[in-house]
Amino acid sequence: MQEASQITYWIAFTAGILSFASPCVLPLIPSYLTYITGLSFSQLEDAHPKAKVRLTVLFHSVCFILGFSVVFVLLGAIAGIASFKFQTYLREGLGWIEKVGGMLIFLFGVHMTGLFHFGVLLGEKRIQLHKKPSGFIGTFVVGVAFAAGWTPCIGPILASILMVAATSGKVGEGIGLLSVYSLGLGVPFLLSGLLFHQFLVAFNRFRKYIRLVEIGTGVMLMAVGIMLMFKLMGRLTMYLYQWMPLQG
Repeated sequence: MQEASQITYWIAFTAGILSFASPCVLPLIPSYLTYITGLSFSQLEDAHPKAKVRLTVLFHSVCFILGFSVVFVLLGAIAGIASFKFQTYLREGLGWIEKVGGMLIFLFGVHMTGLFHFGVLLGEKRIQLHKKPSGFIGTFVVGVAFAAGWTPCIGPILASILMVAATSGKVGEGIGLLSVYSLGLGVPFLLSGLLFHQFLVAFNRFRKYIRLVEIGTGVMLMAVGIMLMFKLMGRLTMYLYQWMPLQG
């Protein structure tokens, strides 16, 4: 069971990275960075920014990441608590809980691949902050607002990780999964700010593949849903653990 948890943590971390690379987040990174730091685009774009600029980007990025991480981890804790309470009274129903959760994750994946769109996932809800609150606390608030928003891209991925957390039956598992998911989303954001010039060069080359990444994300979610429905996480983990030593 512990090994299966390790697999889900890797899935959560990968989901965070894929959320960053989604069409709803990646193209907006320059706007987010100029908004939260108060720096101009030319200051960020400098191939050799001054130490003051780097520190400004670093501190504001960390505050922004902490803002959305708090919300995501709180959601994970709620999912874990609800799951724990539910299973305390209905332990015999764990099988169908996993099947329903797996089916929903599978449908999220179908939605992201574009094979079929579900109207409920197409609505875009964002908390708009027309004027950023000042200081690092203001940047933290912007991060909270970012997490509270619902976009067609990040929504299904986040909901899938929450679904996995809700089927774990452990509060710590829910907190851990969403912490790792936040890390997967936060690390690339921090690096893109500190290496903004290189980020723009890489983004211009990568932008034509964003749709392929979205399709790949959908396929991954479909696979996770199937594994959850048919309790294949444990089997996959045992296979990987048997295979890896042979490569060493």
